[in-house]
Amino acid sequence: MAKQYWLMKSEPDAYAWETLVKDGKGMWDGVRNHSAKLNMKAMKVGDEALFYHSNIGKECVGIMEIVEEATPDPTADDGSPWVIVRVAPVRPLAYPVTLAAIKADPKLADMDLIRLSRLSVGRVTPAEWKHILKKSEKPEG
Repeated sequence: MAKQYWLMKSEPDAYAWETLVKDGKGMWDGVRNHSAKLNMKAMKVGDEALFYHSNIGKECVGIMEIVEEATPDPTADDGSPWVIVRVAPVRPLAYPVTLAAIKADPKLADMDLIRLSRLSVGRVTPAEWKHILKKSEKPEG
């Protein structure tokens, strides 16, 4: 199966990219949206995700790898449908890619991030992934 790409949002004052880097591995928990949960259940080890700082910054700041597939979320009530995945940092983006830059780019108009703005875990197509990584090579990305 081909590698899939994702975008995962976290408020940096709750869980920041820098924390994931310091920890070396993290548990992506607390997701309480059914569409986001289904996206997490679709993740496979080796898939990659953009780490997106929401609310503060509103920008893609790094790349993570899925290192453990969906398991029950220990922060949820027993028997609940919620899941976690475990992630590890791959690398920071050379330059953050802001929400404003993504919204201004017609090639990214169909991203889950734009169409489903409240979704905390969304899909990224291979073309979108490649385009965002290209944008991250320049400061104005």
